[in-house]
Amino acid sequence: MDKLWAPWRINYINVARKIRGCLFCRAAKESRDRKNLVLFRSKHILCMLNKFPYNNGHLMLSPYRHIRNLTQLSSDEILDLFHALNKMQALLGKILKPDGFNLGMNIGRVAGAGIPGHLHLHIVPRWKEDTNFMPVIFDTKIISQSLSELYEKLSQRI
Repeated sequence: MDKLWAPWRINYINVARKIRGCLFCRAAKESRDRKNLVLFRSKHILCMLNKFPYNNGHLMLSPYRHIRNLTQLSSDEILDLFHALNKMQALLGKILKPDGFNLGMNIGRVAGAGIPGHLHLHIVPRWKEDTNFMPVIFDTKIISQSLSELYEKLSQRI
């Protein structure tokens, strides 16, 4: 069996243990979008930068409602989610010019969900050159841009 090592994720695991309440619910209720890294809000969905990204531009889309499964989404929420996905993927394509994207949902803790109680969709830009020796040799993941710089760049184009 092959193993995928992601040692840079330990920071997320350590911080996640200390966070009380739901990250998405808190961001949905508050009006501090810049502080919460919320880039976009629609009628049913919010989009935010991942504070612990796998790659530069890693976004998360989440319904405002605290639900844990796709089957709980209303038809309007499903449509809004895919409109938001389309809008955010196009924005990342224009600004960051990735070679591709990973789109995914981890539903349930055993499936890898870091926040298993609140459904969310990941959009992760990918480049041919985004895998290198740093994680393997030095246990270090290189994120090429600060979250605040990327937030400014993306938020100006929405």
